[in-house]
Amino acid sequence: MAVILPRPAKPLVTSPLPSFYHRNLNHNVSGTFRSLHPITSHLPPLNSSKSGDGCSWMQDNSTYKDIIANNKRNHGPLHAVFPPTPAQVSSVKDLYEFICEGPLIEKLGFTPETVADTIDEWLQGGFHVCKLFKLNELYLTTPQKARIYHYYIPVYLWCEKQIADHRSTFKDGDDIPPLVIGFSAPQGCGKTTLVFALDYLFHTSGRKSATISIDDFYLTHDDQVKLREKHPGNALLEFRGNAGSHDLSLSVETLTAVQKLTKEGLKMKPPRYEKSAYNGRGDRADPSTWPEVEGPLTVVLFEGWMLGFKPVPAEVVKAIDPQLEIVNKNLEAYYDAWDKFVKAWIIIKIKDPSCVYQWRLQAEIQMREAGNPGMSDEEVMDFVSRYLPAYNAYLPTLYTEGPKGSDSDRTLIVDIDEQRNPILAG
Repeated sequence: MAVILPRPAKPLVTSPLPSFYHRNLNHNVSGTFRSLHPITSHLPPLNSSKSGDGCSWMQDNSTYKDIIANNKRNHGPLHAVFPPTPAQVSSVKDLYEFICEGPLIEKLGFTPETVADTIDEWLQGGFHVCKLFKLNELYLTTPQKARIYHYYIPVYLWCEKQIADHRSTFKDGDDIPPLVIGFSAPQGCGKTTLVFALDYLFHTSGRKSATISIDDFYLTHDDQVKLREKHPGNALLEFRGNAGSHDLSLSVETLTAVQKLTKEGLKMKPPRYEKSAYNGRGDRADPSTWPEVEGPLTVVLFEGWMLGFKPVPAEVVKAIDPQLEIVNKNLEAYYDAWDKFVKAWIIIKIKDPSCVYQWRLQAEIQMREAGNPGMSDEEVMDFVSRYLPAYNAYLPTLYTEGPKGSDSDRTLIVDIDEQRNPILAG
């Protein structure tokens, strides 16, 4: 039986859990609820404090448990975004009110009435995110609740609307290409985790989705060496990262191919990049290791730290860093290679690019504490310094104008704080 919340003016329901929880839970002798439903029977015990597993963005709809265990491309543990102070989720009423307090609610066009009308979607989405990150849906911390119900679920519902609007422009019987949603966000601000969660939510809803990163279009190691030799002394092009260090023909080929996956049986293999190759300098992974994506795709999640950047006047880049001039020139070719494929945009907005250094430092410290190789503080500073000029040059225009060719009605800007949580735009 579906949960229907009455209008806010009337008394709200007092049942502690939605109906689909009641159907799937049993109280055992120890007083702890354990799931008996097959879809949730493998969840950890409810007193588990484990927040999640390390992983990167998803390549396809393979078994998520296996991908989480085997993925080698993460940028730090994803569970770092879920702080561990307990706060009981006691009732649907409390959760409904918490959802309505979210900073994205008004921006996304939700009202208390529409949240009430769609509460089952919010609850089931939250249930699946908890399952993904191995969180106890009955005992979430306040930061966990905020991350799920103020961020991931509203963004997911926005994406669903974009997909519906996209598909409505085609006639019955047409081959409908997948909607490409671009995610532009500085390094370390949580876009990898967001995309991972969205991809899983699409998976649970029966949609076929694929994820692509601009990282996978980096030049091969040999070509990056040639780029460095062509621009001696330019620290911004010494290693991978800035405009000019990508294989744009490969990106056009890949994005064109995924858009053709409109029917059952059509397949392709998007490229992958191995950042650990050549002692961390990186190289394109062997094609035999590239994942296979099969149609019909509904949505492609395309993410990157500089996605949507566009050239600015030469005097602007000269004032920021003269080394940026060639990068700015290189950027002119990126619209045709990347941005023109994107039909909806999610832009994660930060107040100060210096946050990138702190976020990267946190990730490296966590990696070192976990016994994994990690950069020293000095190496983190050097690494981030190669990206800051581009952030300082291109983020202001991205935030005020949006990417080239973008539609404001199909662009969502999410302001976040230093803890990577959405805030009201100010």
